[in-house]
Amino acid sequence: MTQTPDLLLQLPPARLQVALRLISYMLEEGRTAADPDQVLEKMCSLIRASGVPLKRAASIVQLLHAEAVASARFWEHGKGSRSELFPFNEGSGDGYARSPAADVHRTGEWVVLWLPETPDDRYGIVPDLKAEGYTHYIMAPVFMGIGTAGIFSFSTQSAEGFSDEDIRFLRAVFPALAACQEVLSTARTMKEVLRIYVGEEPQRRILSGDVHRGEVMRIRSAILFADMRRFTELTAGMSAEQATGLLNAYYDCIVPPVEAAGGEVLKLIGDGILAVFRAGEDWSQTCAQALAAARDGLARVAASAGQPRFEAGIALHFGEAAFGNVGSGMRLDYTVIGRDVNLAARVAELCGAKDEPLLVSSEFRARAGLEGRSLGAISLKGLRSQEEVFAVPLK
Repeated sequence: MTQTPDLLLQLPPARLQVALRLISYMLEEGRTAADPDQVLEKMCSLIRASGVPLKRAASIVQLLHAEAVASARFWEHGKGSRSELFPFNEGSGDGYARSPAADVHRTGEWVVLWLPETPDDRYGIVPDLKAEGYTHYIMAPVFMGIGTAGIFSFSTQSAEGFSDEDIRFLRAVFPALAACQEVLSTARTMKEVLRIYVGEEPQRRILSGDVHRGEVMRIRSAILFADMRRFTELTAGMSAEQATGLLNAYYDCIVPPVEAAGGEVLKLIGDGILAVFRAGEDWSQTCAQALAAARDGLARVAASAGQPRFEAGIALHFGEAAFGNVGSGMRLDYTVIGRDVNLAARVAELCGAKDEPLLVSSEFRARAGLEGRSLGAISLKGLRSQEEVFAVPLK
């Protein structure tokens, strides 16, 4: 394939100037932009400024995401840009298998379709492109250093389609387009993968440079610890897949209410869930948010129709959560530590022993202004002083 410098030299002066402007934008402003939609719009406006009759373009990247397989950004002349996520599900690969993307990723070559002569069954998108008046369609692959892949596509409704010089222009600037897509996609991937596995706050701390052992950050917060009752007993006869399904059903009951109420899930520890609600100026409001999340989560557990049926206990405490890097050498864990976290976990253990679904510490009760029913001062494992624990109603 002809290299970019040779292709640039083959462009007439006017197009060469636009090509250099586009390359400069994609490698400078574009790769550090906060809004990829704006990058796509600027890219397309410069392509059109060169004389290429571009009507529609797309930038699609593979995601490492818990709920989606790819992110797409579409631009259409006169309409601007829009974004779309392709969800992860059992059929999420079917559309890809019938698309030109599968071919460009397999071969590494561009797909160029002169649509009037392209059979409708060549790819799933061909009939739609023809129905919308498109005449020429191009898709090109992007392969990224982290192992993921992306594509760009370009479409026109011009009766003559893209000329040889139009395609030469696109090939000349494409390495800069691909480099910009890779930088933006990799930055997004880093954030999303870290958030998936360590949570929102740890993700921000790690990417801001908090990666050294012993560094600690303290946050005043309402602390929620949830625990599934009899998990070991329930899963004793299950396969790994069945046990995983049970855990996911349980997480689906507890995690969404926490996030909806403004909490952050920090750890999924087997059948334990640790979350915090950051304390603002009104600590009672923070406790109210945590209490609402706990009640909503327990209501979802009670209403769950899955088999086997399961129960959960939730403990609430107000105190200080300490984020810190612990480990040895190059293997660290960004975790939550401290007396108050331990206290919440120990109170959660009492839920099963006392047959109470929702227990709170004396500190949480005072901050939240709850009445509650005292279970008395109880010695909690690992803590020096006794803690008065209260059972609170679910409504």
